[in-house]
Amino acid sequence: MSVRVKVCGITRIEDAMSAIKYGADAIGFVFWPKSPRYISPEQARQIVEEIPAFISIVGVYVDPALEWVEETTQVANLSLHQFHGDESPEFCEQFSKPYIKAIRVREGLDLLQYAQQYQNAKGLLLDAYTANIPGGTGHVFNWNLIPQNLQLPLILSGGLHAGNIVQAIKQTQPWAVDVSSGVEATKGIKDKKKIIAFMQGVKK
Repeated sequence: MSVRVKVCGITRIEDAMSAIKYGADAIGFVFWPKSPRYISPEQARQIVEEIPAFISIVGVYVDPALEWVEETTQVANLSLHQFHGDESPEFCEQFSKPYIKAIRVREGLDLLQYAQQYQNAKGLLLDAYTANIPGGTGHVFNWNLIPQNLQLPLILSGGLHAGNIVQAIKQTQPWAVDVSSGVEATKGIKDKKKIIAFMQGVKK
């Protein structure tokens, strides 16, 4: 079965279309205002209007207000939520869209417990832990910390790029991978050549 790919931190229509052209299954918009990849829901909507069928549109949040999730979902016509903060299962599940929960992996963290706690999520996104930074750091975590019997679909993130994606997929056997900084020229601006090289690695 092929590994799905989400390209996150999209801020420009040309980057979204490059990601889709070369094989991305989903694109992500960061609706956390403190992020260098932040995009307004109105700007996201302009991009979404150009996107063809069968591509998932993901909104990324960090401890958002309920009203913000509802507003961005409606304006940008999202298909999925991705929560990167300390959101409770009850918070994540109250919206009309399905969700995935991001966990920043470090030694001593019980990922099986998290999978049980967020059992209604459509996937568990595992990212690198960096203090006070909820994601997009470009750092890789120790993939050996991922349990074999994780009860939710595994979405691998954290420091992925063309140079390590083949090994990452071989070792972790994920349902999907999530890339942002690994295909960028600068924060929020994607590099088409890096996207192509990354997608070629995934297909290997």
